[in-house]
Formats: sequence, structure tokens, C-alpha cells
Amino acid sequence: MSIQPQMPRLWRRETKPHKFCPGCGHPLILKALAEAIDELGIADRTIFGCDIGCSLLSWDFFNLDTVQTHHGRTTPVMVGIKRARPELICIAYMGDGGGYAIGSQHLVNSAVRNENIMAVLANNTVYAMTGGQMAPTTMPDQKTETSPYGRNVKEAGNPTQGPEMVAAIASQDAYVARGTISKLGQLKNFFKKGLKNQMEGKGFSFIEALSACPTNWRTNAEETWNFIEKDMTKYYTVGEIKAPVQDKEG
Repeated sequence: MSIQPQMPRLWRRETKPHKFCPGCGHPLILKALAEAIDELGIADRTIFGCDIGCSLLSWDFFNLDTVQTHHGRTTPVMVGIKRARPELICIAYMGDGGGYAIGSQHLVNSAVRNENIMAVLANNTVYAMTGGQMAPTTMPDQKTETSPYGRNVKEAGNPTQGPEMVAAIASQDAYVARGTISKLGQLKNFFKKGLKNQMEGKGFSFIEALSACPTNWRTNAEETWNFIEKDMTKYYTVGEIKAPVQDKEG
């Protein structure tokens, strides 16, 4: 009798395949997050909150208690849950629009107050669900539906460097990092460190993950990977940006 390989405990069998577009980076980010939660053994007390946008398709991705919020409000909803039930592990999951545009004030204030949650943000450089418009993270000269000649930084400003911004205003005990779907082992390690930071009561954790959107980038597999590994990392530095000295890599 053959033995069928088991899927990670946290993944819901009945929701496979996932609902994301082919080549989307969200499933890889969520896989790394699921493995981090499983390896820490905290699924029974973890609350997962997701934003409007492509991130909302993760609402039934996990076998976790989950809440899907209004656009940009995932961070304060998870802060509220954490304050009401401090023993829970709270994760706010969002895209670059939910975190750096309509929800930017919540991200900033939660970092300043050192709220004891972990926020995870997928950076794919566009507003993906609504058709690929220019986002806060759109790269200089990058063409989108609303910047057909490329992002003009003189008119639109520079892309948002979210982790650097959070690190500059957050508590010394905060954990801030930027990972990428091209290095899933490293990304999972960042998630585990952010979750441990919350478990130890140190305060706010923020992890940005460089992600892919070949549907709106209009790229094939090779072009998609080159954009993530070469173009995006020239502007968005991958690694730990703020961490307790004893925990920091390198």
C-alpha cells in the first residue's frame, strides 16, 4: 500500500488549489508563514487577519481563526484583538496598498505604539486586484496601467520604503525585515523571528515580502523571476533591518 505524502497541518485540503493567479507570489508567502506557525506550534492560539485586495484570497487558506477586514484596517483590527486577548498570536496580512496607502496611518501608529502584533506585507509593486495601477511601491520608470510611460518620481515621488520607515520610528525591541519569495527559507526564518518577538512580548514586528504579479506585469516566468531577483532587490534591500542585537543575523 502506497503512503500518500501529508500536507502541512495548517493548510486546508478542501481549499486547494488556491485562488490566486498563476505565478502569483502570495501562495509562496503564505506557505512560508504556514510553516513558521506550524514549526512554532502556535496554530491553536493564532488569529489571522487579511485585508481587501489580492490578500483577501487568503481568508480560507489556513485552518486558523481568521477575520477579513475593511481595506487598510487589518492592522488596527488585529491590534484590538490583541489588546482584548493578549494571550493570542495576532497576524495582520496585507498588500502594499493596504499597508502603505489607505492603511499607512495604522501601520505608522502601531509601530510608534509598539503594538504587540506581527504585520506582514506583500510588495508586488502594483495594485494587482484592480488591474495593475501604480502603487506606493511601483519602481522608478516602471510602467503600469496608470503610468504607461513609467513612474516619474518627480511627479509621483519615490517608492515607499516601508520597513526602513517602520524601523526608524519603532521601539528598540521591534523586529523589522524584508524577505523575498525567491528565498523562502530566509523568509520563513524572518516570520519565525517576528512571531517569537510577539510571543516574548517585545512588541511590534513587521515583515515585507517581495512578491510577484506576472498577470499585471505581463511577464513570462523568466522575466518575472529576473524582475524579483534583480530589479526589485536593487531598490528594496533584502534582510533584517531592525532586530534585538542578540537575534540579528550577520
